Amino acid sequence: MKKYRLIIWLLVIFTVASCSQSGESGELIGSTQRGKWFEPVPFGMTFIPRGSIRIGPSDENPTGSITPTNTISIDAFWMDDSEITNNEYRQFVNWVIDSSAVQLLYNNDPSPGTPYAFFDENDIFLRLDLKAEYDLNSDDSIALDPIIMPIRDRFFGRKEIDARKLIFDYAWIDFQEAAKRQNSFVYDYNEDGELLPNTGRYASGVDRIDFLHHERVPVYPDTLCWIRDFTYSYNEPWAQKYFWHPGFDEYPVVGVNWKQANAFCQWRTKMQNSFFSQIGSATVMDYRLPTEFEWEYAARGGLQNSMYPWGGYYSRNQNGEFMANYKPMRGNYIVDGGLATMKVGSYPPNDFGLYDMSGNVAEWTITAFDPMSKAVINQLNPDFKYNAKETDPPAMKRKVIRGGSWKDVGFYMQVSTSTYEYQDTAKSYIGFRCVRSSFGNDF
Repeated sequence: MKKYRLIIWLLVIFTVASCSQSGESGELIGSTQRGKWFEPVPFGMTFIPRGSIRIGPSDENPTGSITPTNTISIDAFWMDDSEITNNEYRQFVNWVIDSSAVQLLYNNDPSPGTPYAFFDENDIFLRLDLKAEYDLNSDDSIALDPIIMPIRDRFFGRKEIDARKLIFDYAWIDFQEAAKRQNSFVYDYNEDGELLPNTGRYASGVDRIDFLHHERVPVYPDTLCWIRDFTYSYNEPWAQKYFWHPGFDEYPVVGVNWKQANAFCQWRTKMQNSFFSQIGSATVMDYRLPTEFEWEYAARGGLQNSMYPWGGYYSRNQNGEFMANYKPMRGNYIVDGGLATMKVGSYPPNDFGLYDMSGNVAEWTITAFDPMSKAVINQLNPDFKYNAKETDPPAMKRKVIRGGSWKDVGFYMQVSTSTYEYQDTAKSYIGFRCVRSSFGNDF
């Protein structure tokens, strides 16, 4: 009899344990239908722990503007340890070339045996094979005409990809607009206060789809910025070689406007999450440009009152060596080791392990520029956004750039110095780096 009681108790324990695992025990155990999640260490990025800083001028401001000081707190995030290089941006350009070419070739021959596409493991979704080989001079190349340079525009008769036709398409959600109270979703009730079935609407008359925006962005850098930015100057070699010559692979990409920098972040997100999806992970990572305040917090490297990322009040170290690539000594460009841009990481990193937070190239942020924005920002993860339209006046298209560049004087090397450029312009002295929010951890 005791033997049977023992067997019954074991069965009860096993049943309760099974119910607990399946959520049928009546206890609050949380959802068990969750995918596997992990936060990988992103290649080439440095972790910036959450913290607080006091923003505002670190020294006298020669521009005469009045910038208020403020204490802010910033969430943890990952940041590229250096500016995006020519070689990294070239991966983006090559992806757009390959995806455009393969799409055109597949459209030309969508037969089941086409070498340009394949079905997924469930034979449901057709996917383009971006590794498929193609030849601009093959018999099928006529299908590539939409991205090939027209005959009338060819130099010396060379058949080349038309960089003007390289377009990246993506969509993004305007959460700022969706969060406005006038766009809240409201429900309908009858006279008795009962919720009516299948009812509900947005108070302002918009719909959910109105928060989804589509962008088409030409991705090729403006290589002629090396000539356009400097009158009466011979910079043709820089214009012809800087983006494609292997000697410049590890130099920061320039000639990229604000929209192109955002498109790069969206592409990087797409590539990363596509990989996670293929290995069955629920991990989703979103890359973006840093806010102005994330950038300043990272540039300070944990130091509260320093004027420069390396600490201290001077642009040289105790041995008299320059600590950044900028324009010292009234135009003696080469005295700091470079003439124009230099290889990323040519100078020591700050205490967070970030290189070139001052000098080399200035960097785009996601923040809109307004002289009074620092007087109205929140103290928790502050930012100031405005999604400028093509029809907006130029003043509405200003975006904050930080860090100063190889052509700027020492004032712009200071971590507290903020200036701007227009989002639809590309310069030979502006690049960018990406960030990725960190979440799910208590840092």
